[in-house]
Amino acid sequence: VEEGLRSAAMVETPAGCLFEDIQREDIQVEAAVGRGTFGVVFKAVWKGKDVAIKTIESENERNAFLVELRQLSRVNHPNIVKLYGSCDNPVCLVMEYAECGSLYNLLHSADPQAHYTASHAMSWCLQCAQGVAYLHAMKPKALIHRDLKPPNLLLVARGTVLKICDFGTACDIQTCMTNNKGSAAWMAPEVFEGSNYSEKCDVFSWGIILWEVITRKKPFDEIGGSAFCIMWAVHRGTRPPLIRDLPEPIETLMTRCWDKKPSQRPSMEQVKNTMSDLMKYFPGSDEPLSLPHQPSANRSGSSPATSTGSYADSTINSNKSDENSEHRNSIGREETLKSFDSKIPLQNIILIFIWLKIRFSITLHTLLLNILTALLSVHCFQPLAPCPNSKESMAVFEQHIRMAQDYLKVQSEIDQLLQRKQELISELEQEQREQQTSSRLIQEHSKLVEDNNQLAAYRQSLRNKLSLIKSQDQQHS
Repeated sequence: VEEGLRSAAMVETPAGCLFEDIQREDIQVEAAVGRGTFGVVFKAVWKGKDVAIKTIESENERNAFLVELRQLSRVNHPNIVKLYGSCDNPVCLVMEYAECGSLYNLLHSADPQAHYTASHAMSWCLQCAQGVAYLHAMKPKALIHRDLKPPNLLLVARGTVLKICDFGTACDIQTCMTNNKGSAAWMAPEVFEGSNYSEKCDVFSWGIILWEVITRKKPFDEIGGSAFCIMWAVHRGTRPPLIRDLPEPIETLMTRCWDKKPSQRPSMEQVKNTMSDLMKYFPGSDEPLSLPHQPSANRSGSSPATSTGSYADSTINSNKSDENSEHRNSIGREETLKSFDSKIPLQNIILIFIWLKIRFSITLHTLLLNILTALLSVHCFQPLAPCPNSKESMAVFEQHIRMAQDYLKVQSEIDQLLQRKQELISELEQEQREQQTSSRLIQEHSKLVEDNNQLAAYRQSLRNKLSLIKSQDQQHS
């Protein structure tokens, strides 16, 4: 391992990425905070700032340790955990400390659950895509993470900034299968099938993560059993259930990412670009989260909270009301929503906001205001600026606003009715299929009963013949 450390020190690091040979006595270890793909992770203090140190416990973890050291020393990106350096006695990595823990813990911690908005969920996925796209674009060969999952996505800056960690699985397929049993739910089928795989395996994992942060459910949790049960289900084409009323652009991106064929999945660069476009509809992602047990102050060097912005009045798994939410939503709405792209179809804009209302309990008033502002930023709905000194001009402008509101309300009702119509058609088709299945089962049962009766009669006939033959033999003898 020490030889590996010395060779890693010779690796050319990106500009702005300083890799140090750190002395053990310069580190004050505080407490163990968890485990990675290999070894134990401790919280410590180095040069007056919080850091995480990752150690190895056995020689079996040596390869994973060297892989992570080599890979982290090559990268420098705001959405990838920073490597400060390493120690050789004892052997450990000294890395950036994520004070908010993993995304997995935030999503699924039992009590108390942190509240987050749809904007935060989309932002986390965008940041993850940005970090992975950077890895895939590395030269001369793309760097594949291979174990992308919420436990390996860390949060800093009070939950607003995401960083990818745990590069120890950049290894052969056998090691991935034996050391990463907890990764089955996010693993692309070609990886555990032993096929040749590319960076598209990370795209598959990203699609599962997108589903997870939107639903706040563990993927394939209903399957239960061992990791191999999940792998078998994924191999047979099982995917997480589609999300009711999810806007078509998001659903299309998600399902393309977890396509069985890697060639049909988008590149991570395409994922990043699509998410960047969608983020125009999700303002407020830089609003710090209120995290349980989160200290109010950090040492120098720890990630501070980022600047605040407009707050989306939509909280996942939260029914908490806030009398100031309308006021916060109005702050900066005009500036934020002016960026809506007029090339995006009106129907998709409406569907996105209707989905936000249904899933995240946005009030109808806020919903209509947001859609109206978005529509007025589109050229075909934007009125001429009124003359403030003319009552007639102001009256026409206000009439335009009212008519736009009426139009929007009718349009949204039409869309909801069409959606309900489609749901009823689907339910009717399901009932018809069930009736056909029931009728077929009844027919099959009747036929089986008839066959059984015929077989019973034939059996009795054979028994009678056998008895007759036996009696004839006795008479002859």
